[in-house]
Amino acid sequence: MPPTSAPRVIKTMCPMNCHPTLCGMKVTMTQEQLLSIEGDTENPDSRGFLCMRGKAAHEIVGNDRRLLAPRIRTDTNAENWQAADWADSLDFVARHMRDVGRDAVGIWQGHGNAVNDYGFGLKRGLVERFANLYGCHSWNPAMICWGLGGFGIGLTGALETSTKEDMSAHSDLIILWGANTVSQAHTIRHVEEAKRRGARVVVIDVRRTEASALADEVILVRPGSDAALALAMMHVIVTDGTWHKIFVEAHTVGFNALVPHLADKTPAWAEAVTGVPAERITALARNYAATKPAMIVIGGSSLHKGGNEWYAARAIACLPGLTGNFGIPGGGLGPRHGARSHGAGFVDISARDRRKPGPYIPNQMEAIIEGLEAGQIKVLISIGSNFLSSFPDTDRVRDALKKTELFVMYDLFENQSIREAAHVVLPGTIWLEEIGAKATNSHIHLCDRAMEPAGQAKPLQDLLQGLAFRLGVDDVYPWVDDVEAIDAVLDHPATGHVTVKRLRQMGGSAPLRISHVAYPTLDFDTPSGKIEFFSERARGMGLAPLPQAPSQPLRPKSNTGAANDPLVLAQGRTFAHFHSFYDHGRALPTLAAREVFPALWIAPADAEKRGIEDGAEIEISSSHGSFQATAKLTRRIPEGTVWMRDGWPGFNALTDGTAVLPKTALDSFAFSVGQSNFGANVTVAPISTEGGSGRGKHALG
Repeated sequence: MPPTSAPRVIKTMCPMNCHPTLCGMKVTMTQEQLLSIEGDTENPDSRGFLCMRGKAAHEIVGNDRRLLAPRIRTDTNAENWQAADWADSLDFVARHMRDVGRDAVGIWQGHGNAVNDYGFGLKRGLVERFANLYGCHSWNPAMICWGLGGFGIGLTGALETSTKEDMSAHSDLIILWGANTVSQAHTIRHVEEAKRRGARVVVIDVRRTEASALADEVILVRPGSDAALALAMMHVIVTDGTWHKIFVEAHTVGFNALVPHLADKTPAWAEAVTGVPAERITALARNYAATKPAMIVIGGSSLHKGGNEWYAARAIACLPGLTGNFGIPGGGLGPRHGARSHGAGFVDISARDRRKPGPYIPNQMEAIIEGLEAGQIKVLISIGSNFLSSFPDTDRVRDALKKTELFVMYDLFENQSIREAAHVVLPGTIWLEEIGAKATNSHIHLCDRAMEPAGQAKPLQDLLQGLAFRLGVDDVYPWVDDVEAIDAVLDHPATGHVTVKRLRQMGGSAPLRISHVAYPTLDFDTPSGKIEFFSERARGMGLAPLPQAPSQPLRPKSNTGAANDPLVLAQGRTFAHFHSFYDHGRALPTLAAREVFPALWIAPADAEKRGIEDGAEIEISSSHGSFQATAKLTRRIPEGTVWMRDGWPGFNALTDGTAVLPKTALDSFAFSVGQSNFGANVTVAPISTEGGSGRGKHALG
């Protein structure tokens, strides 16, 4: 018998993108056989931690549902897929691109393109580089996630965040504002460390989240009312005279305009909007003003969907400026999805200065759909994204995709978009089959290759180079190999100009040369260089220059007792999925078993009015569409609000695709901000079933 090779251990990172808390992995292999995946105890960020998503990652390897060969069909209404190879598939795609012209080609990339690249940006840069040199439409995917919150925070001037390590060492008060354990799993470990040190922890959310178990106080707000709560807190601080006079005078703009603006934003006013008693709002504001340092951790995409839009982030970001919490250890704003620490950075390879002129559709979700509807985009290439499931108003999006002449998807597993809309499917490599890097707020981590690609799966650069060759586009991939490409992006002062070779010598990780405290120089990201309570930049866009609560009605009040009273739909994340990764989590048995059916959280009183029992099959309807699920009766959500995790195929048939920001605001920042509203007021009704037992009961909690 031939000798068996000794097992080898490869350092990599979890193929989820729970930034800024990415987790390290140790992968044990023998030849091409995966033996085990476990948390890397030597990883300085995660210290051995893996949540259930990370622990389920081994089920990606050898999964019989994986896409392993290209295929093509001409009729998306039929399962008439024809097998193809890469050469024929790229010939087919390139021919269509030439026929329609570059002005009618669009490329959309999603989270799936960054499973071994998040926070680093090589792959994102490669897609943008191809689009810039070729001259086609391309959009930044931040708009679908954290970009709208970043817009609100950016108007105030506080895009940098302090690190989790700074929080655990120095913060005396931590407010988790829409931030939850399942999105920042090991940030929460640092919250625990701070609490053991004596810090007070407050959770503000629309439901009692997993993070609520850590909290000294939980404040439940109505969806879309967070800005009102922040404004009322500012009112109390100004009225009490507890604002930080030295900081405000030296490092802010617009305080004299803010004071009269806050005059009617009383706790009593906010109580009517948020549902939080006025005395609790007053106590929270006084506690925040009196406790220093205090850190606010602002949540990710779900906080900025629906009624909050960008208003909540704009108002919340003013609070540290009012109290002088910026630029000090333990203060300011804590880890946030998509944010970077002071001093962080990597080399930009996107060649944006070489972008060809063209009639480009802006970075706005509704504008993209309108472009599809108008026939402006005839060939759409989706890279690592479930387009149909990710955009709101699914029925409209599906109809828009049908107007394309060619919809190409590069991914790992079938998903809703492939099944219902794609013409060409190209199989991508999983994170263990290629080399990459991921960055947290404090470190760069190598994701080394562990195995050869399965079947005909190919890495992104092969797709882009193949199209570039056929289309005559030069300089798309000017590096000898993938290691040289990674080194090019790493060659930045923030990394100490580290290389792949040096990272391997260092055990796979290197510290970034950053400040753990955001804005240590008190030079902020605004035209004035100060925190801007009053923003001339916002006024120039046609937006309110001072922080506001949303002007539109927040919610229909469910006070008639009728079964057809509408409820406000909120959404978020659970441990069993990451958006619609891996066929909405269905391709990985562990995650699929954790959540067999979509479950809508509903308060027992709301369920009783509608004749809904726990575990019953229900239909959820909005003005845009409908969706079926099971009912989860729980006291962890207040009356008038229902909640479901995102990422279920068909869920976004309920949500609003209306643009939030005017086109004058879309190019304000380097990231995209053109998110749609994603809100929904819904009716919920039981579906009559024979036997009446429903799909599965949930523990009432």
